[in-house]
Amino acid sequence: MQIAALKNSNDTQVTQKWSERMAFSIMKKYPEAWQIDDHAEPKWDYKIGMILTAFEKLYHTTKNPKYYEYIKGYADVLIDDKGAFKKFDPQDHNIDFINAGKILFNLYDTTKSQKYLIALKTLRRQFDDHPRTPSGGFWHKKIYPNQMWLDGLYMGEPFYARYTAEFENNEKLNDVALQFELLHQHAFDKKTGLYFHAWDESKQMPWADKRTGTAPHIWLRALGWYGMALVDVLDYFPKNHPKQKELVLYLNQLATAVSKYQDQSGLWYQVPDLGTRKGNYLEASGSSMLVYALAKGVHKGYLPSNFELTATKGFDGIIKNLIKIDDDGQMHITQVCASAGLGGIPYRDGSFEYYINEKIKVDNSHGLGAFLLAAIELNK
Repeated sequence: MQIAALKNSNDTQVTQKWSERMAFSIMKKYPEAWQIDDHAEPKWDYKIGMILTAFEKLYHTTKNPKYYEYIKGYADVLIDDKGAFKKFDPQDHNIDFINAGKILFNLYDTTKSQKYLIALKTLRRQFDDHPRTPSGGFWHKKIYPNQMWLDGLYMGEPFYARYTAEFENNEKLNDVALQFELLHQHAFDKKTGLYFHAWDESKQMPWADKRTGTAPHIWLRALGWYGMALVDVLDYFPKNHPKQKELVLYLNQLATAVSKYQDQSGLWYQVPDLGTRKGNYLEASGSSMLVYALAKGVHKGYLPSNFELTATKGFDGIIKNLIKIDDDGQMHITQVCASAGLGGIPYRDGSFEYYINEKIKVDNSHGLGAFLLAAIELNK
């Protein structure tokens, strides 16, 4: 495993693991976290939230204050002294907005500043009146009525689980588990053991199967969001909680299924169950997410130890095939699907052709954050 010297932002020569090398590359390119993805102005962003969740893990591991300052700088640009978010309309009911809130727990714990607690409470209140499907599932967004996407489990449930564990004596953990139960009941594909990208309970969307309401295809990053959501919410489910074993079972089913679709390179395809179909490609962010979910699942004791080999093979495949290092020593991750969804304007039909023709980018934040999490978990 290649580990080389890299100059950090203070021009000090340091020898790092892949996680720190990527973190320093990000900080060098984007001195302020809000600039990630070349944003022109600060935005509370779920992808930056994922990256900073990884930075928090690095801070706890290394005690390097630069990581903490990078996280705090982002929060302080977007949350004012009274705890109010910039450009936030609670009536938007966009579950993506919740994800970056995970960085606020540690900021509040370390500073005891009320503004972080107020912001945490603001995000928690979103779940109280967030629109739900008739079965009780959170809509992905208000603009996507009666739809649950696998993505949304990662965006909302780890925050919801941690908040109810730390401030509410676990009283909402059953509601957290319900979100996974619904997608297991309705988006699970018995043929492959994988999950369709989304489920429309109303069955009204043109992309939805008229009988089941599911999206037409399985999308790799959606599986990644689902796997990461499972291993992260399980941090807050006591072993004796009646739903804990159910979530662990879902994780084991996912691990078994994705292992069958792992390419010999260690990576996974953008549309995982159609790897031989023309135009399909090995995608970085979803592969990194599955590596993280499998590795953490083993390390936490939820998965058998053999899945560590699957995760390691995946990570080695990412390093060999998708990580590039330029002449300046900066790291880059390639073959990242920039974005994918369903419906909206212009309309996204969820077809195979749609998924393989979405833009493919270098250093897209989905890939940066997922790679960091995978690298930290495997500690390579």
